[in-house]
Order: sequence, then C-alpha cells, then structure tokens
Amino acid sequence: MRIIGRTLFIAVIVTVLCIVIAVPFAYFMAQVAPRRLRHLLVAAVLLPLWASYLVKAYAWRTVVQPGGVLESSFGTTPGYGFAAVILTLTYLWLPYMILPVYAGFERLPKSHSEASADLGAKGLQTFRRVILPALLPSIAAGTVFTFSLSLGDYIAVQIVGGTLQVLGTTVLQNITLDLPFAAALGTTSVVIMVCYLIAVGRTGALDNL
Repeated sequence: MRIIGRTLFIAVIVTVLCIVIAVPFAYFMAQVAPRRLRHLLVAAVLLPLWASYLVKAYAWRTVVQPGGVLESSFGTTPGYGFAAVILTLTYLWLPYMILPVYAGFERLPKSHSEASADLGAKGLQTFRRVILPALLPSIAAGTVFTFSLSLGDYIAVQIVGGTLQVLGTTVLQNITLDLPFAAALGTTSVVIMVCYLIAVGRTGALDNL
C-alpha cells in the first residue's frame, strides 16, 4: 500500500507541476506571441520529444547527481531520490500537457476575454470565470498523458530515483521472484488508470485527445 500511495502521489505531483507550467506558457504561445513566433515555440515544445527517452533521463542524472550541474551551479542538489524523480518526470511529460492546453487556447475566441473586460472583470476574474472553465477539458486531456505515464514509469525511476520504490520498479523486481505479486501490482495499475479514464471521460476531455 505504501508503494501504491507513493506512486499515486508522484503521478499527482508531476501532473500538477505540468499544469502550473503549461497553462501560462501555452497562454503566451496562443494569445500573446506573434503568429510567426508561435510556430517556433511549438517546434521548441516538440523538439525534446525527438530526443531519446533514455538520453533525457541520463541527462537529468548528471544534473541531480552529487557534484553534478545543480551542485556546481547552486551549491546544492537533491541527489537521487524522490525530488529527482519529480523533476525528471515533469520535464519528460511537460510537452504532453502544453500541446493540448495550447490547442484549447487556440480554440478560445479572443472575443470572450474582451467581453469579460467590457463587463468590468479584472484579468484574474476573466481567467477564473471565463478562460479556465473553457480550458478544463484540454487540461484534463493533458493529465491523461502526464498521470498515466508517471504512474507506469520505472526506467527514469531506476536512473534517478536511487532506492525509491514505485509500482513499476516493484513489478519489474518481482517478475522472476514472485510472479503472482507482480501480476497483482500490474493489475492495480490497470484498475487505477481505468477509473481515472472514466472520471476524466465525464469532463469531455477525451474528445480533445
């Protein structure tokens, strides 16, 4: 149960961080940046996806390791473990959140924000009452990727997680030692994702995938 809870917590934290980063970035891409710059920004978001997953994970290993980039630059590093896993997974899955949110902003007519401003709403009110409700399906669609990929990841955890145990690593370690236990944990992952997809599907988010 501790392993399941830890894995769920990591998936939730990574998803929340991706939302916090993706929403303002996608807003700048879709609503602020000149149209000619938007194509470059979209390419910049897609560019990391062309690199090997393993290359990116090992790159983060050199960043967080003792004596690595973080410690050399800032005098401190989280080292291998929970924080390193959060940082690595957030970087790996962030494009999968930015793209659907960007598409949601692209579909949002600017006239909605202008009408809200004409009615006296401040910027924060417009975002909370007009933009955010319209974006919820796109955000929920992005969470399908970030949550599911974080829930099932085990390679990045092995590379930067040190001795941290999650569902994926535990299944891998028990395939040859205790196959029924590994199968039970694997089934747990499937059940969690089915329940999550049913919940997200009710928001209309799957129509944005």
